[in-house]
Amino acid sequence: MNYLLSKYPEEIEAILAKYPPDRKRSAVMPLLYLAQREDNSVSPRDLDDIAEILEITVTDVASIVGFYTLYHDQPGGRYRLQVCTDLPCALRGAETFLQALCAALGIGPGETTPDGLFTVEEVKCLAACHRAPMFQVQGDGDIVYHENQTAETALQVIEALRAKVSAEAARQNQEAA
Repeated sequence: MNYLLSKYPEEIEAILAKYPPDRKRSAVMPLLYLAQREDNSVSPRDLDDIAEILEITVTDVASIVGFYTLYHDQPGGRYRLQVCTDLPCALRGAETFLQALCAALGIGPGETTPDGLFTVEEVKCLAACHRAPMFQVQGDGDIVYHENQTAETALQVIEALRAKVSAEAARQNQEAA
């Protein structure tokens, strides 16, 4: 049984309706985005389900996940902090920035903070070479760029996200009481 199809029948129907039947493989990216909506990652089962829906191979689906930084095949934090370390960014201090950011969070690249909020990822090319060091934050359905960064300015972004999560938790506790 196709889990994605049973869980999101209307959403999948709406996505597929945007493409001609003989071009439905073009729906792979929106289906991947839908698949990782809850857990912020795409599971092997999701790859199988999408391949079945689109009548393509699992390898075809997995290749999209492996290429784009928008999709994740491993679980991570609520927020993914993706630091570009491609050559132009490296020349502007991205590698030093990445090390300082990881040190401040007490984790390494590819790791998640103990509270489960942040995963730091080293990525290639976020298209802001001239404004490096830079990183993007993926989380809560958004992607936000932060350019011309220092470890201190990045930590301000992180603290603002922590404050947002704390405020949400306080609001939920208040509503439950």
